[in-house]
Amino acid sequence: MKNMHKNFMLLGAAAAVAAMVAGCGGKQAGPAQGGAQQAPEVAVFTVAPQTLAMSTELPGRTAAYQVAEVRPQVGGLIQKRLFTEGADVKAGVQLYQIDAATYEAAFNSAKANLAKAKANLAAATPKVARYKELVAIEGVSRQDYDDAVAAHEQAKAEVEAAQAAVDSARINVDYTKVASPISGRISRSNVTPGALVTAGQATALTTVQQLDPIYVDVTQSSEELLRLKREMESGSLKKANGQAAVTLLLADGSKYALPGKLQFSDVSVDPGTGNVTLRALFPNPKHDLLPGMFVRAVLETGVSEQAIAVPQMGVSRNPKGEATAMVLNKEGKVEQRVLQTGGTIGDKWLVKSGLVSGDRVIVEGLQKVKPGAPAVVAKNSTVPATTAAADKPAVAAR
Repeated sequence: MKNMHKNFMLLGAAAAVAAMVAGCGGKQAGPAQGGAQQAPEVAVFTVAPQTLAMSTELPGRTAAYQVAEVRPQVGGLIQKRLFTEGADVKAGVQLYQIDAATYEAAFNSAKANLAKAKANLAAATPKVARYKELVAIEGVSRQDYDDAVAAHEQAKAEVEAAQAAVDSARINVDYTKVASPISGRISRSNVTPGALVTAGQATALTTVQQLDPIYVDVTQSSEELLRLKREMESGSLKKANGQAAVTLLLADGSKYALPGKLQFSDVSVDPGTGNVTLRALFPNPKHDLLPGMFVRAVLETGVSEQAIAVPQMGVSRNPKGEATAMVLNKEGKVEQRVLQTGGTIGDKWLVKSGLVSGDRVIVEGLQKVKPGAPAVVAKNSTVPATTAAADKPAVAAR
């Protein structure tokens, strides 16, 4: 019994010690749980205005520099086709031969009539000279002289008419040799030997297109043109020197090797789309560009001397779809700014409003911050504000 009593006393003492230890541990954990949390560390990008070449990327299609639909100017049967479909042809090269038998016969007849008219003129000319001498000595009547002069003038007119008929007949003979009106690449033939054609028919025999140089027609909204005009008038955007240069992006995303030049802007706005057509001219020596290809043209619109560009990873969208950025202010607290963006350059957004020089945009650690909360810049984490490369102009958003 005494041993049992001792055991109970030992157990009670152990329990008391354990309770004291637990109580001490609980008092030590309390301050740690209730203490202030450390401000999160973030990486920032310091905003600094820079000079950028501004440009606009616009959709467009290629169009041949010249297009000639070849049609017959006389009727008849096609005897020969004298070209290879899809080949390059020179201006004046014969493409088709139309049966010329009837036109050659008409030409020979016209030449015979001309010879007859010339013979009549040859007989009438000396008669006038003789009658002129005789009428002076009253050897013939004045009426006979006047008749001789009239016959001479009529013979001259007949010669001229006969010469015109010869020229017309010769032209028709030449028209039986259908020639290419321009130099370029010829398409497929719509007729075969033996086909009957007529002068000025609706269906073209074939088409010749000049591909070097080649046009690129693009469309730009009238609102964008007005915006560019206002920015240039206000001085925020300056005109680039010389004629506006244009580069091309092909349908597969590759860049066309040769630059082009802007030719003109249309003088009217399409009432259906509200767009204005712009036309650029590109060299095409290898015929890489074919009419009807879809391309995207990058047009230089001017130079902005106070452009602001921030990394895309520092810009997000709110539920309204507005561009926003988290900015670390001078007090070390986070602010959310609503931005107006105007395009991209490399991996950066161009910002029109919402940021000023010196603002620190948070680009890393966004998941750890919220508006109004403090944050600190991690050591060696500031992203430098680099100047855009000259060969990568800013591309305005569409």
